[in-house]
Amino acid sequence: MSSSLSDSTNREDLHSVIAAFDTKSGSPGKKSDGREKIRLFLMRINWLSLVIPLLSIAAGLAAWQFLTESQTRFILDFSNIPTPVNVFHSFRDAVVTAVFWRDIYWSMYRILVAFALGSVLGVTAGVAMGYSNILKLVIAPYIEILRPIPAIAWVPMAILIWPTTEESIIFITFLGAVFPIVLNTWDGVRRVPNELVKAARSLGANRVNVLFHVVIPYAVPNITVGMALGMGSAWFALLAGEMISGRFGIGYFTWEAYQLIQYGNIIVGMLCIGVLSSISTGSIYYLKNKLVPWAE
Repeated sequence: MSSSLSDSTNREDLHSVIAAFDTKSGSPGKKSDGREKIRLFLMRINWLSLVIPLLSIAAGLAAWQFLTESQTRFILDFSNIPTPVNVFHSFRDAVVTAVFWRDIYWSMYRILVAFALGSVLGVTAGVAMGYSNILKLVIAPYIEILRPIPAIAWVPMAILIWPTTEESIIFITFLGAVFPIVLNTWDGVRRVPNELVKAARSLGANRVNVLFHVVIPYAVPNITVGMALGMGSAWFALLAGEMISGRFGIGYFTWEAYQLIQYGNIIVGMLCIGVLSSISTGSIYYLKNKLVPWAE
């Protein structure tokens, strides 16, 4: 009897010690919980979506290395193209200079200013065209005439009509951004179902309320697609302006590298443009998912 009581007491003491030990910081219980959280996090990762792109990039780099080292001259001439290793060395040398970061700063500044102006004007014009037939008849001819003109063709005119080179580059970049935003916004507004508009008006909403509470929220997916396309087009236009009339910027950096026969820096500039453009476009989609989740 006394022996069973003693065993029961010992087991209770052991459980209380374990429970007390688990509640302390750094205890095995906490470590076990941490390992479990890590395991669950790793299980939620879609490894296939990570591995396949990495393998694709590795294969591309291997092909690039082979073609440049062997100086292949079949259809395309790779004899003057630097290897990935040489490009990495050029990048390493460039990032430690103030000139490189100055060029990135100016390009990002121009993109942000031009894209902000293009977004405001583009969304406003697109909504106006989609919501009013009269405004569509007024604005659409300008859109259809000016839209096909490439950014590089605007460079001489921009230099003539703007007092400084900086303003002309921002203007060219703005033209690259605004047209995709206008067209996609217009399309999104036109696609709003009449049933939604009639339902809102039957509940007492006026024309302005319908616009801000029905039409624009419904058109948000199209607007964000237009903004993403506009961001890509803005980078094209920016580089045209920087290469021809700029004195700073990543486009000027790339063109100067070509003139100085610094082939490694040419590819460094191209890759920086691609990375910055991808980050800019991805930021638009990220903000859309956070600010307007109903657009999904």
